[in-house]
Amino acid sequence: MLAQVDLSQVNPWSFTPHPEVWLLIGFLLVAYLYTMRVIGPRAVPAGTPVVTRRQIASFSAAIAVLWISSDWPIHDISEDYLYSVHMVQHMSLSFWLPPLALLATPEWLMRLLIGDGKVYRGAKFLTMPVVAALLFNGATLLTHLPSLVNASVSEGYWNGALHYVLHVLVVSSALLMWMPVLGPIKEFQLGLLGKAIYLFAQSIVPTIPAAFLTFSESAVYEAYSRPIRLWGLSLAEDQQLAGAIMKTMAGMYLWAIIIVYFVRYAKQFHTSHNYRRRREIADGVLGDDPTSILTTADVEQVFARTSPVPEDR
Repeated sequence: MLAQVDLSQVNPWSFTPHPEVWLLIGFLLVAYLYTMRVIGPRAVPAGTPVVTRRQIASFSAAIAVLWISSDWPIHDISEDYLYSVHMVQHMSLSFWLPPLALLATPEWLMRLLIGDGKVYRGAKFLTMPVVAALLFNGATLLTHLPSLVNASVSEGYWNGALHYVLHVLVVSSALLMWMPVLGPIKEFQLGLLGKAIYLFAQSIVPTIPAAFLTFSESAVYEAYSRPIRLWGLSLAEDQQLAGAIMKTMAGMYLWAIIIVYFVRYAKQFHTSHNYRRRREIADGVLGDDPTSILTTADVEQVFARTSPVPEDR
């Protein structure tokens, strides 16, 4: 136990190797390269790009987020000292890593993975907005239960295994949640307005544990009651900071995306509901530009060129 050693000799910033993280990163890099260079050319039609620069950039960013959030020092500080850093780690694994991973995945690869049978139907069901939202928000609440958090950051082999299982749950549920927004399968995606409403719903449930942490005056997570405190943060201050990060950082991040989708929807709505007329509606009125705006002067010009209908005598 930490209290049984000389605290003056304990350095929270001492380097701790995590070979399991390095192996995971290496495996993902090799798998992605092999898939794009060997499988991709056989899976896509001739002349079709296997992967785009944007997808490669997204994959690189996803690997960087995974590495930084899972390796030293973020992992060690989040597990042994500060729950606020633990919160940043979980946000990285649920709000940043999954959308980057989905943006990095070509459509042909996702269709190759899920096929068109039972796996496809199962994926379609799990990525339905209501189902995906329930799974993600359920996982969010579950991974903030004090008993699970205290157990996952305590010393012991099974405690460490629980910690990684919770991380897998966070990433998996987040991938399902982001599929209707950024997934490579187009028929799984919502419309622009639907995406904005859907992400707004995702910003509601996290306020529950965030409020609980922010306004709690007692220790919610006893495992973080350590004798060594980083940056002079007390246990209560650490919990309050974690609640503020969960509420403001997650909320601002989701609302920024919501605004982008809403603006795109508004532009799309304006384009499809404007009062432009094509040239064939009034031949000769709109000139050579079929997107010209039909004005009153144009209408008057047509009437001036039109012969009056003779009255019946």
